[in-house]
Amino acid sequence: MTADHTSPVNFNENGLVPAIAQDAESGEVLMLAYVSAEALDRTKETGRAHYYSRSQEALWEKGATSGHTQRIEEIRVDCDRDAILYLVEQTGGACHTGYHSCFFRRIDDETVGEKVFDPETVYDWDRWLRT
Repeated sequence: MTADHTSPVNFNENGLVPAIAQDAESGEVLMLAYVSAEALDRTKETGRAHYYSRSQEALWEKGATSGHTQRIEEIRVDCDRDAILYLVEQTGGACHTGYHSCFFRRIDDETVGEKVFDPETVYDWDRWLRT
């Protein structure tokens, strides 16, 4: 896909762009997800992070179920306009597994991150897996 320098974001052939969420204060990378044009519009309208779930094929707001929200402080686009960066104020854990960041594990499988909540008490896994 060629870069469209008239558009602020170059979505891929599936209408998505990767989005990195980074803690605006500490600089810690919290998560990577995908964003559709609708998710980006909702994020800009509400000031809360919205993403597109490829597995669920649906728009979702970070924290709508868990209460672990991301308030947007700034949105940046990379040099090729094919990735975005959400600078956020994270409330609670960013990772659905209970860790503060999704990047809680080294490549050798050593856990280095902090678990901040128990996902079993937050999510309805049966409903999650049925859809």
